[in-house]
Amino acid sequence: MMFDVVKNFDVSFNILRAQVLEDQDGVLTIELTGSKPNVNSAIEQIIQQGVKVSELSRDIRRDEERCTHCGVCVGQCPTGALHVSPVTYEVSLDEKKCILCELCVPACIYNALTISHSS
Repeated sequence: MMFDVVKNFDVSFNILRAQVLEDQDGVLTIELTGSKPNVNSAIEQIIQQGVKVSELSRDIRRDEERCTHCGVCVGQCPTGALHVSPVTYEVSLDEKKCILCELCVPACIYNALTISHSS
């Protein structure tokens, strides 16, 4: 199905996260890239194929007061969204790079990282 979507609508996709369990519905988080009209048409095609589509409505949040900049979360981040400044040794979060894999959340012993759900 994704081959047809890419070919027909001139979009590319990147699998950010996949969760597939035996005898259960799976969840696939993908990023679609292309012109806005093409992405919208691609999403319509995916829906017509019977796939439930919802836009990502979560964000990672870092509590500056709780964060001690220990860097443990940085080692868990597969995209480099969390990184330590070589000058200040402070942890910073680049939300544009974050794929919401949530690996950093349980790694933070200070509970400075949380997932927020938008409405």
